[in-house]
Amino acid sequence: MKALPPRVLELLAGVDLILHAGDICRPGVLDELRCVAPVVAVMGNRDIWYRANHTLPMKLIIEVGQVKIGLTHGHGGLLGYIKEKLIFFTTGFYAFRRYERRARTWFDGVDAIVFGHTHYPVNRVRNGQLLFNPGSVGPDYRAKFGASLGRLTVNTAEKRIVGEILPIQSP
Repeated sequence: MKALPPRVLELLAGVDLILHAGDICRPGVLDELRCVAPVVAVMGNRDIWYRANHTLPMKLIIEVGQVKIGLTHGHGGLLGYIKEKLIFFTTGFYAFRRYERRARTWFDGVDAIVFGHTHYPVNRVRNGQLLFNPGSVGPDYRAKFGASLGRLTVNTAEKRIVGEILPIQSP
C-alpha cells in the first residue's frame, strides 16, 4: 500500500500509544502513525528488505501502568521463518497455534502478548494471558477476515487488559 487507508487513522484517533507487530514494509507507515500517537514497533519478516526497519527489535516488553505487554511479529527470525516455509511447502499445513505457543515461550510473566505474522485476528485469553493478533490492514492477506486492526484497553487500576478486533471498513 502506498498509504494507510484513511479509516485506519480514524479508528486510531484518540489512542495513547500504537503497537505495530511487524511487516511494516514501507518505513513511511511509522511516520504516518506517529502523527496519531507514539509508536512502538518490532521487525517482521517482510521488513528485512527495508534498511530503515533493520534497527527494530524482534521482540520487546513494554509496560502500561503495571500491565506488561510482550510485542513480537512471531516469525522466529530468519531460521524460524525458513523452517516454517519448509514445513508449509512439504506438508501444505500452517500450524497457527504454534505461533501462539512460540510467543508464550518468549515472554515470561507478561499479561498480554501482541503478535502478527499470520495476519489472522486472534483475541483470546489463555491461562490468564491475553493472546492478541490484530490481523492486517492490508485486505489482500486474508480475504476471509478482511482488513482489521486491534485496540487494547488497559485498566491500570485493576491491572487488566482487554482486546478488541476492529474491521477496517467504512461505517
